[in-house]
Amino acid sequence: MTTTTSRTAIVTGAARGIGTGVSQRLAADGFAVAVLDLDEAACKPVVAEIEAAGGRALAVGADVADEAAVQAAVDRVATELGEPTVLVNNAGIIRDNLLFKMTATDWDAVMNVHLRGSFLMTRAVQGYMTKAQWGRIVNLSSTSALGNRGQVNYSAAKAGIQGFTKTLAIELGKYGVTANAIAPGFIETEMTMATAERMGVSFDDFKAFVIKEIPVGRGGRPADIAHAVSFFVGEDAGFVSGQVLYVAGGPKA
Repeated sequence: MTTTTSRTAIVTGAARGIGTGVSQRLAADGFAVAVLDLDEAACKPVVAEIEAAGGRALAVGADVADEAAVQAAVDRVATELGEPTVLVNNAGIIRDNLLFKMTATDWDAVMNVHLRGSFLMTRAVQGYMTKAQWGRIVNLSSTSALGNRGQVNYSAAKAGIQGFTKTLAIELGKYGVTANAIAPGFIETEMTMATAERMGVSFDDFKAFVIKEIPVGRGGRPADIAHAVSFFVGEDAGFVSGQVLYVAGGPKA
């Protein structure tokens, strides 16, 4: 059996926030990690931190919605870091607005990054997984998949991620590949800071308002999501597939 130390993971949207936390955790778990984001330069500090801690990592710049760029990025990872058998589809954007104000451009932008991006990345990587007869796919959904005012595009995309994940689990299971989704609740990142700014409130006030409704009494951190990813990609999680795990400080769904 191949050991974790010889396995390569790709994490998208990894230059900041949840993606950075996941990349650092997987490196600590022994994976070589491709830190992928739109801007390669923004990935290099994350790579430097991983390498300083004794891990192996590679900064990769690619637009996950661009078919040619995705294939080139995955080819590069396979050549320079190792054939990838773990994929974390984390890349995402928000273009929030109420339905009657939302433009088709903002709808398309969110769908392209979340859904098209996850599809293109998974299609490009799955061949390595099926060849190895081992693979782990973790897709980032959200509690917004259950519906959230002002996020008709994001909510639809994140709900779509869940259906995408369950179908991957059915199609790829016989090759030793699992597919699961994580649906974070409120996580303290640049994206949630941007939401507070859009609403015209300070992040501290926004956070305090949200936390009042969270049973565990605190906001989430990237490390909370990284811990869940670590479980799903582990050797012992091979009988867990097609699941959606809400990491939200309380019951959802």
